[in-house]
Amino acid sequence: MAINFCTECGQPMEIRTIDGVERRACTSCSAVHWGSYSIGVGALVIKDDKVLLVRRAQEPGKGNWTNPGGYIEQLEPIEETVIREVLEECGVQTSVKGIIALRDQPRASVHNLYVAFEMDYISGEPIPDGVEVDGAGFYSMEEMQTMKVASFTQWLIDAALRGNGAGLQHDREPIVPTNGNGFFRVL
Repeated sequence: MAINFCTECGQPMEIRTIDGVERRACTSCSAVHWGSYSIGVGALVIKDDKVLLVRRAQEPGKGNWTNPGGYIEQLEPIEETVIREVLEECGVQTSVKGIIALRDQPRASVHNLYVAFEMDYISGEPIPDGVEVDGAGFYSMEEMQTMKVASFTQWLIDAALRGNGAGLQHDREPIVPTNGNGFFRVL
């Protein structure tokens, strides 16, 4: 979808070459449309050697079992997003342990970055929200063999269970001020 009017001042946009790429730029102010992006998050919660899965009640992927997740809100820290999504979808309280995987999915309509978090289980029994998901529970690898688990979720589970490091951790004491940014690193 072409951006025809500036989101900053409302004036018409034109095509300009910026950094060697044709981009939409405002004819009046300095605003440049850099592209359309979305950031998704996913949670891998393991309890008693079982993985928390939810069954999607909506497209895309309706009927597939996936890890809980969703999209960040504009002013929401990413760690809060993944905790919120798990709680909203199935009522389970969690905390972030670390980032275990990323998926980069460039597409013409929107460039999606998906950040998968390993989560610590705190409390709660999985109960589907009845809107986004219609099933929820902790499942063993054997149980998953007979379930319609989405292929990307299968990959994430493999990344979580067969990873050999601690993944990216939230740097809670960076050497520079964060100004509200979340810094993650291998610790």
